[in-house]
Amino acid sequence: MSVKNLSDEVLRKYEEILKKEQKRTQELINGMSRDHLEACEKNGDSNHYSIHQADQGSDTYSREKDVYLLECENKKLKSINKALGRIYEKTYGICGICGDYIEEPRLKVLPYACYCIKCKSKEERKSNKK
Repeated sequence: MSVKNLSDEVLRKYEEILKKEQKRTQELINGMSRDHLEACEKNGDSNHYSIHQADQGSDTYSREKDVYLLECENKKLKSINKALGRIYEKTYGICGICGDYIEEPRLKVLPYACYCIKCKSKEERKSNKK
């Protein structure tokens, strides 16, 4: 189904929202990267190695969790950048699968969404079956 593009006014509104989220996410990534680097440098010193196995396990878990969170934020930043690209192409707010509008409540919650709820749910069901 072919739909009409969103108005320039609506696109500008979402561009502003996305740019704020992009800045916030980039600042978070920079802070997390800096903290992770400092922790690695600190733990690289043999005087800071945990002596007890449980402490070593906690340290490893904490580093792995930090890396996972950093990866999630990087994925989010990529999604935001792609959404900004769709705004500039005037295809923002249109589902990448079915071509229908992405519902306004969904865009308010997840402004970088590229699929409508219906298509996203189908995709998640497919991936859960694998």
